[in-house]
Amino acid sequence: MDDLPEKDKKKGDSKQSSSKPGVSRRDFLKISGVSAAVPLVSKASSLAALEEQVAEQGPGKVPMTLNVNGKKLNAQLEPRVTLLDALRDQFELTGAKRVCDRGTCGACTVQMEGKAVYSCSVLAIDAQNQQITTVESLGEPNHLHPIQQAFVDNDAQQCGFCTPGFVMATKALLERYPNPTDEQIKQQLGGNFCRCGTYAGMWAAVRQAAKTAKGGA
Repeated sequence: MDDLPEKDKKKGDSKQSSSKPGVSRRDFLKISGVSAAVPLVSKASSLAALEEQVAEQGPGKVPMTLNVNGKKLNAQLEPRVTLLDALRDQFELTGAKRVCDRGTCGACTVQMEGKAVYSCSVLAIDAQNQQITTVESLGEPNHLHPIQQAFVDNDAQQCGFCTPGFVMATKALLERYPNPTDEQIKQQLGGNFCRCGTYAGMWAAVRQAAKTAKGGA
């Protein structure tokens, strides 16, 4: 080796160094990328598993107290339960009906603090400490409330499925406007739908109930 020219010595050294075991720059970047991704994938998988577990189990039942028709009603309900479901399924107050279940038809109307609300769109847990009034409190079969009697007198109920919601909406209307105009009737009852189309009878029933409330004929 000592007799080799200086140029040949450098070539030999370069060839010898390139044959040493090692990791190329490209391989290093691949390994680094995989190593960095492993904890991220593992963390994402853990979060997904946790979310799936929570979704399956859900929140448990909690104690609730609802003030309905002047009575305190207690129940163990999940926070997701609507006021409509609580009234119908838990307390067997079935006057409010489920039809659209999305707050558009008014068949589930009740009063909360004197205002007409869609009970399918109110959570039972949010209705606590509120005065809730349902159609069951208005009258008895042999002694109807003036609004109920007006609906009967004017043939405004037809199939009757949406009638409880209309009766409760009418009650809220007359409490706000004791002598309503046609425009006020149309506006205040506009959130209730009747698939039988007995709106003329309902408008007449509202006018009759208003007169009865004022002591008229």
